[in-house]
Formats: sequence, structure tokens, C-alpha cells
Amino acid sequence: MKKVNKVIDTVMRFLMAVAMFALIAGGFWQIFSRWILRNPSTFTDEFLRYILIWASMLGSAYCFYKDQHLALDLLKDRTKGVGRIILNVFIEGCIMFFVIYVFIHGGMMLSRYSTNASSVMHIPFKVLYAILPISGFMIVIARVLKYIEYLQDYRRARRDKEGEKK
Repeated sequence: MKKVNKVIDTVMRFLMAVAMFALIAGGFWQIFSRWILRNPSTFTDEFLRYILIWASMLGSAYCFYKDQHLALDLLKDRTKGVGRIILNVFIEGCIMFFVIYVFIHGGMMLSRYSTNASSVMHIPFKVLYAILPISGFMIVIARVLKYIEYLQDYRRARRDKEGEKK
């Protein structure tokens, strides 16, 4: 399990690093071509927009993987015991439904039926929309790994509790 987590962590961090490097390089080229060469680049605005969208979607998937995503803990902090468990299961179910329906299903529909291309770089919008199902799958994998970790912790705690009774 730890090996799988390490591989996923490494791949996601690498993809985010590549996206950030592309943002920096594209921004630098835009400034350099505009102010030094006095001939502004025509493609960098569109390129940076695409890369920023991809970087944010990869970053959101990584936040889910690290369990550092935005959450409202108003009810979660006030509940205890079985109520808290039920609330957590409900919240996780809502997250999974949203991610599967909007990111994966919706992203695949956008990618499948999109026929337009970008005006400057002539890249099909399918490429831009492809990040939705990709990040959706990453989020689902992250949550499933987290559920497995919760289950292992639960079993370990139960085993320890039974060991104390003997």
C-alpha cells in the first residue's frame, strides 16, 4: 500500500512540477518577446490559459490525495461517535457522486462531443476538457486509497481493543 501511495504521489508531483515549469517558461517568454524583442508572442496567452487550467485541476486532485482539500467542518466537529461516522460516510458519498458525475461523466461527455479548436494554437478543445476525467479518476483513486487506509486503521484499532480484553 505504501509503495502505491509513493508512486501516485511521485507521479502527481511530477505532473504538477511540469505544469508549473510550463507556466513560468511561458510567462517568461511572453515578457521577453514583448519587452525585449518588441514582437509579442501570439500563442502564449492561450498556452498559459490551458496550462493554468490543467495545473489547477491536477492540484485539486493532489489536494484530495493528501486530504488537504477545502472542507466545512461545522457539523463534523460537533458530532461524536456513530453520528460522526454516519456523517463522514454521507460526506464521502456526496464527494464521490459529485466527482464521478461532474468530473468523470461530464468531462468525458465534453471531450467526446467537443468539435471546436482553439483560435490561435488550433488545439482541439477535447485536449483542454480531457483534464476533467483525468483529475476525476485521480480523485476517485485518492479517495479509495483513503477508504482502504481508514478500514485498515479501524481493523487495527479493533484488534488492539480485543487484545486488551484478553
